[in-house]
Amino acid sequence: MDWLDAFYHATWQVTDTQSIYWREIVGNVFGLGSALFGLRRSVWAWPVGIVGNVLLFTVFMGQAVGNDQGTPLYGQASRQVFFLITSVYGWWRWRQNRRTADGVAVTPAWASARQRVALVSVALVAVAGCFFAFRAIGAGFPVPWWYYLADSWIFVGSMLATYAMARGWVEFWLCWIAVDLVGVPELLHFGYYPSALLYAFYAAFVIWGFVVWLRISQRVTVVPPRLEAVG
Repeated sequence: MDWLDAFYHATWQVTDTQSIYWREIVGNVFGLGSALFGLRRSVWAWPVGIVGNVLLFTVFMGQAVGNDQGTPLYGQASRQVFFLITSVYGWWRWRQNRRTADGVAVTPAWASARQRVALVSVALVAVAGCFFAFRAIGAGFPVPWWYYLADSWIFVGSMLATYAMARGWVEFWLCWIAVDLVGVPELLHFGYYPSALLYAFYAAFVIWGFVVWLRISQRVTVVPPRLEAVG
């Protein structure tokens, strides 16, 4: 497929020394589309996101797969793989909900206290494990230690956010805010400008999404059963 090969190598020459792969731009557009569908609680959030994940994986592997763009971001690349796996689960879960919940793909709600403790515990252990794993994998690249810590949180935080989205937990928006706060500076530092721009936009978009889901969750009330009069 000549057109596919041409698209894979196509770049936008921003300056004499800076070029951007069109895969990064298109992949982020699909990522934005997925977020918009997620805000609307549409099952299309998952297949649209999968396309973006595949494209961005090839971008963030950087020099490891022959890209000229620069340093591989293993956390960013690895989370695309996890997104693919979680998206299949989320797609299936939301489709099941539509069949059993009057056509509603998901009803936003807060996670329980036990679920939050479990998420935080998993996050701490996973970030520590990923830090050492990513540092060992990227030993050949001259990057500071904080890069591995940032990439570890981006990877783990993204996993938690995607899983929470599949479960319909309002907290998933808060996870994305925390990921964006770390992701934007890292992407700017390593020259992934389209992704950094999208992350910055996500920061505002995610706050909006959080407010929308929060309001929906507050409208969902449990109506107590009516008691029949005795006598």
